[in-house]
Amino acid sequence: MSANGSTVSQHLWQGPVCIGWKQDVEGAVYHLANCFLLLGFMGGSGVYGCFYLFGFLATGYLCCVLWGWLDACGLDIVLWSFLLAMACLLQLAHLVYRLREDTLPQEFELLYKTLCLPLEVPLQSYKEIVHCCEEQVLTLATEQTYAVEGETPINRLSLLLTGRVRVSQDGQFLHYIFPYQFMDSPEWESLHPSEEGVFQVTLTAETECSYISWPRKSLHLLLTKERYISCLFSALLGYDISEKLYALNEKLFSKFGLCFDIRLPSLYHVLGPAAPDADPESEKEDEEVFEPAKPPPEATPTFIQPETPFSPPPGATDPPMHPSWTRIPRPESSILGEDSTSLVLEDFEEVSGSESFMDYRSDGEYMR
Repeated sequence: MSANGSTVSQHLWQGPVCIGWKQDVEGAVYHLANCFLLLGFMGGSGVYGCFYLFGFLATGYLCCVLWGWLDACGLDIVLWSFLLAMACLLQLAHLVYRLREDTLPQEFELLYKTLCLPLEVPLQSYKEIVHCCEEQVLTLATEQTYAVEGETPINRLSLLLTGRVRVSQDGQFLHYIFPYQFMDSPEWESLHPSEEGVFQVTLTAETECSYISWPRKSLHLLLTKERYISCLFSALLGYDISEKLYALNEKLFSKFGLCFDIRLPSLYHVLGPAAPDADPESEKEDEEVFEPAKPPPEATPTFIQPETPFSPPPGATDPPMHPSWTRIPRPESSILGEDSTSLVLEDFEEVSGSESFMDYRSDGEYMR
């Protein structure tokens, strides 16, 4: 080992020394090649940094090939420079292929930036979601129906990209669906993967719309295989359904003219148009009647002269009855919400052992 170490040190420190240096410098091609190599090694990171790096390195090694072939006249210089230049060009071709593969259509790219990028969804997971819908963008003409109540089967899940869709039931307006909202999220969540059903509402395009649609079976397979995508869809669908519920809540009124929260206890509402105008006599009969029940007359106490000291009995008076209420007619829907189809709070059921909402004058008193 010591002999080998001494041999290496001799070659390093006691090797042949240049006897004479060349007086003339190399040609311009040699210096140009080194300038390109210097610029290439100053490249940064990332995709565009790699383009910069391998682009300048390939140009520099090609200049080295010319220098070795024309000036240095060295076969080894030509071969090594050529191999290095080919390696850089192959790397550039691979980067171009990767970029072309990662490129998405404009609609899907905008959808990723709007809906998925704020949630920091990985691009690879998003590509699997896009691949499940076959990268197809579907369209709806104005007044074209996406689903018909009681007829269209629930066999897909769709997301609106552009336009506006009107949701109605029995010809009555419920709410709108705007871009980047699911069109049938309640129907999707209402069924298990093995169940079948039909739409309970009608969806009609008010403007020209575009949307993407996932087949039910294909999407269920993807959600079963990819847990992250399943959690992502669960969060998006839950948020979308809550938005639709709050859109309906804005159309819910009581007979006091107050807008109620759908989270109030014992709240049930009736969805329907306002009743047609009735005769004046019937309107008078339907008006609210407040007639407090008259308490029975107090019984006059009778005193008897007993032998023992007397004590007057308590007054035989019964406690007053609670006033009786009758239901008033539903207010005119034209002052309640859009398209005369606002949801009206009819009543609160009496729950045994609890107080009724109707005992209060406002929702604030009820909540206190």
